[in-house]
Amino acid sequence: MGYMYFVRHGQTVWNVENKICGATDSELTELGHQQAIETGKKILAEGIRADEILYSPLVRAADTAKHISEITGIPARVEPRLIEQNFGKWESTPRHGEAFEEAKRQFINRFGNGETMLQLAQRIYNLLDELKAESGKKTYILVAHNGISRVVQSYFYEMTNEEYAAFGIKNCEVRRYEFEEV
Repeated sequence: MGYMYFVRHGQTVWNVENKICGATDSELTELGHQQAIETGKKILAEGIRADEILYSPLVRAADTAKHISEITGIPARVEPRLIEQNFGKWESTPRHGEAFEEAKRQFINRFGNGETMLQLAQRIYNLLDELKAESGKKTYILVAHNGISRVVQSYFYEMTNEEYAAFGIKNCEVRRYEFEEV
């Protein structure tokens, strides 16, 4: 049975300011850089093996992946499909605003000029299907975003709409997922 790992990027300036980042770039804080370095050390210490790190093109994930790659020696490359969901008009607004929390429950909502949950799921599920086809041959670490983590979780586990909307992982949290045998 094959498996993969998922890591959320380190803390960003907008995380500290409690703003929705989405597809907008927000730099890592000093703590975010340190979290990424510590995650690389943790991956080494726990004996986690992977053939490649795939990361979002947004700077917060790219910097996190580069720190992990430098420490572990695992090669890293950008995977454009791992970019965070475009939350349109909600980007840079308060993360836990009531209107945004409701909008997240609407899977065909484009958030004005953004991307629907269904569009996001399509691109992430397509990527995960490709990785699943390679499972047993190659193991990957994906470095991306909280919104991407929801879709990854829903690929491997059944979730209600409410569970999906509420799901999240911590900065630089490492999760292992196992692909079911085909």
